[in-house]
This record gives sequence, structure tokens and C-alpha cells, in this order.
Amino acid sequence: MSNLFDHLPATLREELCDTLVETVSVRIERIVSFQHASPQDFWYDQEQNEWVVIIQGSASIRIEGKESPMKMGPGDFINIPAHQRHRVEWTSPDEPTIWLAIFYSET
Repeated sequence: MSNLFDHLPATLREELCDTLVETVSVRIERIVSFQHASPQDFWYDQEQNEWVVIIQGSASIRIEGKESPMKMGPGDFINIPAHQRHRVEWTSPDEPTIWLAIFYSET
């Protein structure tokens, strides 16, 4: 058995992404952030849909075309359709932010 809180580093230069499960149509990742944000002018534009939930910490996600970013905390989740451009504005400076991200295709 594994635990989402196992093997959390004390510091991080870059986000830590661990693939927990992967099939042809689904990938589940644990993402650990600590004071991370997307690079300036960078937008994620992914081939798959992404359902993501914050397990610990907090973050702000900006969806292209939306007026303001969405602040997220533990238990908050969002479904991002494929090719919906988005970026991480910030993650918690006080503790690691742990995300559970499920990437999936329609077919």
C-alpha cells in the first residue's frame, strides 16, 4: 500500500510529479508544489482532460478567458477540458501543496 503523503521532500526547486497509475486513456499523478507558479506567459495546453483536487495546501489557477484566478484549498477540485489553456498563479508558501491530477480522454 502507498500513501499520498509518503516521500515528501523538505524543499523543491521544481514541482514533483509522480505517476501513480497509467493506462492508454487515464493517467493519475501526485503533484507536489512548494511556492511554485507557472513561468511568466506560459500556459498549459494539454491533449487530455484534467480533473485535479487539492489534498493539502493551497493554490490559485487561472483559466484563459476568465476574469480572475480561482483560489483552491483542500478538497477543492476542478475539471479542465482538453486544450483549455490554464496556468498556476501561485502555490502555498507555508506548506507543500499536494495535488491529485487525473488526466483522461473521452474515448
